Amino acid sequence: MIAYVTVGADDIARAKQFYTAFLPALGYGLKEGPEGLSYALPVAAGQPLVLPDFYVKPTFDGRPASAGNGAMVAFEACSQRQVRDLHTAAVAAGGFDEGQPGFRDAYGPYFYVGYLRDPQGNKIALFSSDPNEPGRDG
Repeated sequence: MIAYVTVGADDIARAKQFYTAFLPALGYGLKEGPEGLSYALPVAAGQPLVLPDFYVKPTFDGRPASAGNGAMVAFEACSQRQVRDLHTAAVAAGGFDEGQPGFRDAYGPYFYVGYLRDPQGNKIALFSSDPNEPGRDG
């Protein structure tokens, strides 16, 4: 099980604007501190942690942050509409479109996905795969 994902950012304020445009809508709360941004799903009293957490931090070695070639973080939305809405909000908040929301021939008939780059260049996917919504072929 993945416990957390961390991406580097040189401009934490700009990263906060981008990630706050969609992560709270997916249920993530934000804690901000000198070490960066920590997004986590809420935990009810007496319940186990809900993983993974998502962190946006300056690099530990002090060198400029860079996006990993081939690396991507995907967040599940509850519907195709939410994918579209959050993709639009993230681009308006300083992100870059890397692929408009829609179906892709390479994936299953219900996998609806939009791709983004955060201000640092990290690749982000927002997807929904609800079989109760219209699929690629219908």
